[in-house]
Formats: sequence, structure tokens, C-alpha cells
Amino acid sequence: MNRRWPKGLYLLMAAAAGAYFRHYYPLLPNIMASHFDARGIPNGWSTKQAFFEIFAWMTVLAAVLVFGVPKIIAVTPRQLINLPNKEYWLGSEHRAATMEFLSGWFAWFGCAVYAVIVVAFDYAVQNTLHGHDGANPMRLWYMLALFGVFILTWTIRLFGRFGRVPGSPSS
Repeated sequence: MNRRWPKGLYLLMAAAAGAYFRHYYPLLPNIMASHFDARGIPNGWSTKQAFFEIFAWMTVLAAVLVFGVPKIIAVTPRQLINLPNKEYWLGSEHRAATMEFLSGWFAWFGCAVYAVIVVAFDYAVQNTLHGHDGANPMRLWYMLALFGVFILTWTIRLFGRFGRVPGSPSS
């Protein structure tokens, strides 16, 4: 798995989101909708500065998933890593390939998390600017459904890769 693609995609998404929200920042009132019920109706508000500070922290959190977690796993002792068949996959002959796979896996996961964050924050911006009519809450539900499919697919792929040892009788 090439891990440069998702890392590059994350950087592109972060730059685009920064430019996008920088455009809307001066258009927003000082107090804006920041929390919504299941129907998309605002039920919590914050200052726009606090709202975008939280967005910045969420961007950092996603960056940690993309760039930091693989580095942390790479230096974590084997006994502290929860991975099926870890004796095989974290053995000296397979550890580098395993770390390469996990690095790409977490990079794609970070991109998916960040996409959910951007859509949710954009919903709040559009709702504040245009009211409930200008922001369709269904796109949040569609995004969460897509994220659920992503998580399910990537979990199956993770267990498919590490749940068996090549050449073992159970493969």
C-alpha cells in the first residue's frame, strides 16, 4: 500500500479546507451555531473564534492519525501492540512490511476522519449563514453512513491481512 497518496491527500484536504473556511470567516457573525440535534436544528452556539479554534484542533487530531500514530506504533514494543498473529507479523522478517501497511492504513483512516470533520464544520457554517433551509442535514447522515462503510471495509481488510499467517493450516 502506497502511504504517500493518503498523506498527500490529507495535506491537500487541509489546505483546501483552510482556504475554504478562511473565505467564510469574515462573513460569519460573532456567535454562530455549533451544535445540532439529529434533525439538523441548532441547539448550541459558540463564538466563531472558538468554533474555528476547535476546527484547528480537529485538523491537528486528524494529522496525528495520518502522520503520528504510525510513528508511535513503529517504536512501541511488540508486547504492547494488539494485532492478530503479532508474533509472525511483528517478527523481524515481517515487521517492516507490517509497519508500511499500518502507516498507509492509518493515513487513509485519518483522511476519512478529516472528511467527516470538514463536512460537519461546513454544515455549521452553511447553517449559520443561510439558516436551516441552506444546509441539508441529510449530507451529514450520508457522510456518516459512508464513514461507517469505510470503517467496516478497512476493519475487514485489516483482519483479512493479519488474521491469518501465510502457509499455516488455517489459511
